[in-house]
Amino acid sequence: GYVTLLGRRHELIISGGFNIYPREIEEMLTTFPGITEAAVIGDPHPQWGEVPIAYLVGDDTLDTAALVQHCRGLLASFKVPQAFHFVPELPRNAMGKLQKHLLK
Repeated sequence: GYVTLLGRRHELIISGGFNIYPREIEEMLTTFPGITEAAVIGDPHPQWGEVPIAYLVGDDTLDTAALVQHCRGLLASFKVPQAFHFVPELPRNAMGKLQKHLLK
């Protein structure tokens, strides 16, 4: 068999006992027309521990309902982001590395 790592372990989101790798969701989100960048982080949830939420760069007039349907068609239900936040840019350090901790 093969082992495929989809992201860094410290970025792992555990939601209701399921392991979610943000990179998988981010790659899928950027296939949606109008989205140029995506960052997914875990947000605390009283029942599930954490749920994924997405920060998106792109056209802020996107049809959010269509985006949710796109996600539901390509991801397991527990991987679909519970919220979408449109931002002008994602925070990066001087080297250009994404600073996800600044999104929390």
